[in-house]
Amino acid sequence: MQRDAPLRVGESAGRLAIAYIVKAWPRLSETFILNEIVGLERRGVSIRIFSVKDPNPGPIHDGVALVRANVTYLSPRRHWKSALPGNFRSLRRRPGRYLRTLLMALVKVLSHRRRHRGSPALGLRALAALRHFLEAGYLADVLFGQPATHLHAHFASSPALVALLTSRITGVPYTLTAHAKDIYVSHPDDLRAKLREARAVVTCTEYNRQHLLRRYPRECGGKVLRVYHGLDLAPFRCARSHTPEPREAVILSVARLVEKKGLDDLLAAVDILRLRGRRLRLEIIGTGPLREKLKAQATQLGLDDRVRLLGAQPYEAVCLAYRRASVFALPCRVAADGDRDGIPNVLLEAVASGVPVVSTPVSGIPELIECDRSGLLVEPNHPGMLADALDRILESPELRARLTEAARAKLAAHFSLDHCSARLLALFQAVQAA
Repeated sequence: MQRDAPLRVGESAGRLAIAYIVKAWPRLSETFILNEIVGLERRGVSIRIFSVKDPNPGPIHDGVALVRANVTYLSPRRHWKSALPGNFRSLRRRPGRYLRTLLMALVKVLSHRRRHRGSPALGLRALAALRHFLEAGYLADVLFGQPATHLHAHFASSPALVALLTSRITGVPYTLTAHAKDIYVSHPDDLRAKLREARAVVTCTEYNRQHLLRRYPRECGGKVLRVYHGLDLAPFRCARSHTPEPREAVILSVARLVEKKGLDDLLAAVDILRLRGRRLRLEIIGTGPLREKLKAQATQLGLDDRVRLLGAQPYEAVCLAYRRASVFALPCRVAADGDRDGIPNVLLEAVASGVPVVSTPVSGIPELIECDRSGLLVEPNHPGMLADALDRILESPELRARLTEAARAKLAAHFSLDHCSARLLALFQAVQAA
């Protein structure tokens, strides 16, 4: 399947029944999956959600209430009263397929052992392989009573492995969406098997698509499609104009507090702007392992009165934060282990809210933000350049207006939920017809 190949959307959406396999449902940081499911359900697709993990504690996205799909939690440890009998029924119905798939899972463990001889994580890997096999056996049992057209896994990590194992047990085909960390951090051998057996591979940026085709030509040739994360623009249409207040500008960032987001550079840039006499405050919404490190950095720079680490927030609070922001900043970088973003969903939300954006040309971000046209891009790991870009936007109402107008036009043309859902639906229909 070639880039932008025409996909004809037919009239058979109501006959599609897709089992969505996700890491955890609901997860506040994965609004792109929520949006996708809402968009497909609006088009008549019947969806059932299978979650590898139980729900995360903390705020839940308001949009979860729009989802009609039933949710099944697969964890054999937490739901063993359903998972174990389900596996016995799957074994009884398809003993050959079940046992061959179990053997495949065990071979995977042995392969990992050869690659990481003496690693203390081997036992954990073996337990994880067994757990994912039991999840697949349980899912196969559910599908016996509620058949699906095909399986779709979000992330080429554990959800894709569960999809692959379930497909082997049941014969039901699967597709997968690969995003970021699951592409760039996964071991190539693990990824190859999942890509090879998938009927189609979706990814959220052209940057990712080209990487997969270069790195895995045999596994991906002819079946990788770029479908951007779609955003429902309706909730963002009433955003006011974002003119910084005379006394204090608000720089906003919404992100997991992890290395690849570059938030330490953002703190350093705010310090530079403070030294230049710029009156501002920085609000960071999100949680993650670097919270204490970032808090200590803010204290060391003397920014405690200017930096607010707000933690995870309900979606309504995030939308209000966009509306009061003068500029949105997300200085992404490639992490030491190779992890990187695709196109962070928060960039779409900021653009839809009418907030000018400063980011970096990492991964697929330039596919949304064109430098000096729909936002400003600076090189990662350069706080001085980041400070200069933020200063430009805060200084110039004309620049803010020009950037936000162009960014919203691009968003409407290429990233609307309706547009992206239609493209994904056409792919699913093509898989069904194959």
